[in-house]
Amino acid sequence: MIVMAVTAALAALVAVLGLTAVLGSYGRRRTERTTSDFLVASRGVTPLWNASAISSEYISAAAFLGTAGLVLAHGADMLWLPLGAVAGYVLLLALVTAPLRRSGAYTISDFAEWRLGSRVVRRLVSWCVIFIGWFYLLPQFQGVGVTLRVLTRAPVWAGWAVVVAVVLLLVLSGGMRSITAVQAVQFWIKLVAVAVPAVAVLSVWQLDGAADPTTGGPPRFERVTDVRVETGVTVRVAHPTRVRVTGTVDGAAHDGADLTLAPGGHTVGEGATLTFPAGARVPHVDHVPARDGTRWSMPDGASLDHGLYAVYSALLGVVLGTVGLPHILMRFYTNTCGRAARRTAAMVPVLLSLFYVFPALYGALGRVYMPELLMTGDTDATILMLPQQLLPDPAGALLTGLVAAGAFAAFISTSCGIVVAIAGTVAQCVGRGSVTVFRLGVVFALVVPLALVSEIGTLGSAVLVTLALTVSACSLCPLLVLGLWWRGLTAAGAGAGLVVGGGLAVAAGVAALFGGPWTGWPAALLEQPALVVAPISFAVMVGVSLATRRSVPRRADRAMARMHLPEEIVIR
Repeated sequence: MIVMAVTAALAALVAVLGLTAVLGSYGRRRTERTTSDFLVASRGVTPLWNASAISSEYISAAAFLGTAGLVLAHGADMLWLPLGAVAGYVLLLALVTAPLRRSGAYTISDFAEWRLGSRVVRRLVSWCVIFIGWFYLLPQFQGVGVTLRVLTRAPVWAGWAVVVAVVLLLVLSGGMRSITAVQAVQFWIKLVAVAVPAVAVLSVWQLDGAADPTTGGPPRFERVTDVRVETGVTVRVAHPTRVRVTGTVDGAAHDGADLTLAPGGHTVGEGATLTFPAGARVPHVDHVPARDGTRWSMPDGASLDHGLYAVYSALLGVVLGTVGLPHILMRFYTNTCGRAARRTAAMVPVLLSLFYVFPALYGALGRVYMPELLMTGDTDATILMLPQQLLPDPAGALLTGLVAAGAFAAFISTSCGIVVAIAGTVAQCVGRGSVTVFRLGVVFALVVPLALVSEIGTLGSAVLVTLALTVSACSLCPLLVLGLWWRGLTAAGAGAGLVVGGGLAVAAGVAALFGGPWTGWPAALLEQPALVVAPISFAVMVGVSLATRRSVPRRADRAMARMHLPEEIVIR
């Protein structure tokens, strides 16, 4: 079974890479090597093609792996997280898409300078885009590393190398036009890859007569279960649990001995195997606390002391952060006209809703069939391992390969979009649209997250994406909303808000990833700062703008007219 699953996963990787190369080559043949082509595909993308590409960028590691992992770890409470992303998209559509496109700017940095006439603000926006992109690339690298490790036992760095190589090949050679073809097709690959195995495992569950995952309560082992721990972890046990241990537990070596784990924390050494009896409650890895259904769930257990604050703060960060995602906003520039952009925007929620039905199903069934992932911490592997757990050879191996193909497509498409956004920002800011600078920006976009990904530990992909969205919510979202809808925004106000909001959000994200451990309010504020920092950013922008109202750009009225009148009316 293991050999067949590994073979299927490798075949899926080869197939996705081959298809990516073919589609990228098609895009490169049509690329004119101009700035417009590299950044916005010369505004020639059709609505369905663009909607598929946008949906593909949304379906990142957090959506493909993280949603199922969150439902496994925390139950149905966590469905508010993907719903928050869709709600953010609706806000993006209502407030930002149309007026931003009418501005005629290629990137958010272009928009900031055009609207406020300030090179300083442009540079601040550029750094915000870069930090958001770096935070967003971390879960893509981590996700592909987990996928290859779980399916093929390859070292995690092999997955990072695959993504970096493919992104470099695609983006350096063809820019936006090249990755559009790849992303649009990969959306449909991801949808099929997640839907077909989901229907299969649901059918097995119906015939199996296993427990109903919707009944609530803490997860339990349905049968005698061997759990092998690949990397050392600390687990927490809620009730005394009798297990058979081969390996090291709490610093003592055991060779098939029976051991009772007392309530509390226990360290399990690398390579240890623990055998649990049927009906035993599942110990949880330290950063995924056990749930009994009496409290709201959060993706990060360290904030449990202030769970209500953390829920609302994370939800605000996801909703507002989606409004400012640079790699999504750039997509609406690629349509041929405003009408096509509106049609694209209407299609995206339909495609996303179709996809999000399935990861939740994997997470729910994972609570029944694979609760041991709560102990090892590999909850993001739920969607990868469930088909081979439930289905015999060769069906399980084939469906595992299909899921793996969707996962690889998710990492590649999202990473390409983020890298184009960062490289485009660097090219427009430093090289005034130079294709050579764009290509250097691609390398710059990849180097930092690649250097940091090994230091972030076992945090789930959804937690990491939330950090990126929080930076967006506290910096670019206030700038876009006020810059598009309030004539009185000044360069001084925008700059002050970006420094305060963006700076605090980035500092909190870095401290949450690499500092600590934090507890109490410091943990809650560092891990989920949006509820405090986003209002501060809005308030600083408004307050400083009112204090410097005499420096409102002279062309503000003309800029507002251009953004809010129909595109057919030319404002010079």
